[in-house]
Amino acid sequence: MKERYEFARAHLSWTIDDWKKVIFSDETKVNRIGSDGLQWTWTNGDKLKVFQVQHIIKHGGGSLILWGCLTWYGVGYLSNIKGSVNSDFYIGILEDELMKTIDWYDLQNEDIVFQQDNASTHTAKKISKWLENNNITVLRWPPHSPDLNPIENLWSILKQRLLQYEKQPDGMLELWSRTENVWESITQNECQKLIESMPKRIKAVYNAKGGHTKY
Repeated sequence: MKERYEFARAHLSWTIDDWKKVIFSDETKVNRIGSDGLQWTWTNGDKLKVFQVQHIIKHGGGSLILWGCLTWYGVGYLSNIKGSVNSDFYIGILEDELMKTIDWYDLQNEDIVFQQDNASTHTAKKISKWLENNNITVLRWPPHSPDLNPIENLWSILKQRLLQYEKQPDGMLELWSRTENVWESITQNECQKLIESMPKRIKAVYNAKGGHTKY
């Protein structure tokens, strides 16, 4: 909680213009059956009640592990991770999906701030060196802070829309195709609204003295 509080206090003065520079990143799992392993009932923004979350059987379903990123200008390139992620694999994601995202939106490495969580793979010396060599500033991120990361809401949008298909995908290739299509359909406006929430997220964590928030 202390690190979250200190992070919030240090960024209270950040405006939306500051947060526009940040590329947020994260990983998630998408199951072929039930998307994220839960069957959701959507209630117009109201908090879900216990009875509205139904666990479903995932036996034999299969899943995708995704890495993605969120920018002010839209979603970034999406990576379908196969196998375990070590430092070399993660560098491959940075060299491919992250750099393609920066190029696609005609950004400059030195002008962006890169957000990643504190997984040991992300904070390895090899990764820090790669980011330094590529003139990419890293946003020091507090542990256990999914409520501060707007890409978590983006994953929710993705999974909600995947559940809107009438039929379950026949296999993993179809699931990946659907995932790509839904991801690419997410609009710039949706991305901007999420990033515009950052000052409120920061203030909420600060007011909670590092405790977790509704986000």
